[in-house]
Parts: sequence; structure tokens; C-alpha cells
Amino acid sequence: MARNLDMTALRSFVAVADVGGVTKASGFLNLTQSAVSMQLKRLEDSVGISLLDRSNRTIALTSEGEQLLSYARRMLRLNDEAYSRLTSDIFEGEITLGVPHDIVYPAIPQVLRQFSANFPRVKVQLISSFTRELKAQFGRGEVDVILTTEENCDAGGVTLQTVPLIWVGAPEGQAYRSRPLRLAYEGNCIFRAGVQKALDDVGIDWEMAVESNSTRTIEATVSADLAVHTMIEGTEPKYFERIVHSGDLPELTSMQINMYRAGLEANPILDALCQQINAAYGAL
Repeated sequence: MARNLDMTALRSFVAVADVGGVTKASGFLNLTQSAVSMQLKRLEDSVGISLLDRSNRTIALTSEGEQLLSYARRMLRLNDEAYSRLTSDIFEGEITLGVPHDIVYPAIPQVLRQFSANFPRVKVQLISSFTRELKAQFGRGEVDVILTTEENCDAGGVTLQTVPLIWVGAPEGQAYRSRPLRLAYEGNCIFRAGVQKALDDVGIDWEMAVESNSTRTIEATVSADLAVHTMIEGTEPKYFERIVHSGDLPELTSMQINMYRAGLEANPILDALCQQINAAYGAL
């Protein structure tokens, strides 16, 4: 006799696989941790195999879990498409979403995937730029929703997270010890002026080792241990390392991840996108 897989349990399984843990997945799904854990257990019981390797601190997929994940993604995509087309009002159009490049991951791909499933006929154009440029575009009415990284939130915005700004350098690098301290920043980076002021306030001489609007140029310079940089905690790539400076560098301020949306009037499509972004950042 044919048996059916539980779509709700599959959704929890995919969310856990995507974000790497039950806690983050529960926030993204708007469920309790215990509910997600129960769904995972029910799924494993139904197929009679272990899908998750829980032997380490971080959850990983077993080989059977990796195989099921591929099927689960396709099943959920088809389920969501069918449900949306049959039960939802048909929305069509295009939304422009602007996000600074350093906070695109891990939340935005999840948001775009879920939004596309819910509104298959709405196109989301994602643009990535610096906060200053995104706010200028938003002010000109060129972008519907933007995220920003800044010290404060302007009127009309919503703060999604407050996160520390940290010093980063090459793995096992020593550039942070040099004086004058060599810095590498894009010309439009909103962190740049505040970092320079923090260094001035504690009397640390500095110089710009490289100025470029190419993120790859900055990354190459820092990873070669020729300069240091600052980033929002948790966004540093694998080829950077947080600098444990033991007081050799000043402590930095926290930054806010803010969201601004165009218009105050009700708009079901924009409302849904903003709600999903808010939920995704709440789960991090």
C-alpha cells in the first residue's frame, strides 16, 4: 500500500537543512523548537531511517537525508505552486528589493524562495549596493524595499537586528599590529568614517592601504594580510578571520540592520515580502 510523506514535516526538514539547526529553522517557520523537532522525528519514523546526524554540535544530513532533501525541495516547490495558483488571489507585477552585499546571506535567498512560491507571478528584482546608494535610490522612488546597515534608523524604518561591528583580517594575520594601521575600504562604505574616528579618538595612526569600489579588491588585500577591514559580525567570509586584538585596536560600535518600504498604503505583495524578511532576520 502506498504511503504518503508529511508535507509539513518535509518543510521543517528542508528549513533545518538550509539554516543548519532547529533553533534558526523554528524562527523562520514561526514554530516552536519542540514542534520542529517532533516533525523531524515523525518524518524519520515514517521512513524508518535517520535523516540527521546529531553526533556533533551542529546538525548534518546523513547520506539518506541528502537524498531525501533533493526530493523534498521538488515536492514542496510543486505543492506551493499548486496551492498558490488554486487558492490565492492572482498577483502580478515586479518588486525591486535592495540589500547591501554583506548581508545578502543567509536570509535573503530563503526569503526569495518562499516569496516566489507564494507569489509565482510576481518578479523580485534584487539589487545589491552600498547603504548610501540604496537610500539614495529609495529616496528617488527607484526601489520598493531596502535593507540598510547604519548606526541609527531613520523615520519610517524598522530595525530588524542590532549587531556588533568587528575587526577582520587575514587568518593568523599580523597587519593589525602595524602602525600606522593599514585600512582597506570601498569608497562608499558607510563603516569607514566611524572606524577612522574611533582610531583617531584613541590616538592610533592609520593610512588607507587601498581605496577601491571593488569588493574583490578589498577582500584580496585583506586576505593577503596587507590591511585590516571591519564587517558586521557573522558576515565575514571564510578567508577572513575576526581579529582578537586584546586592546590593540579600539572597540567598535554596533550597527543596525534596518528595513524601509515604499508607501504607507496597504499593498498585499509588499506586506508579504516585508513580513518574510522580518521573520527571516528574527530567526538568525
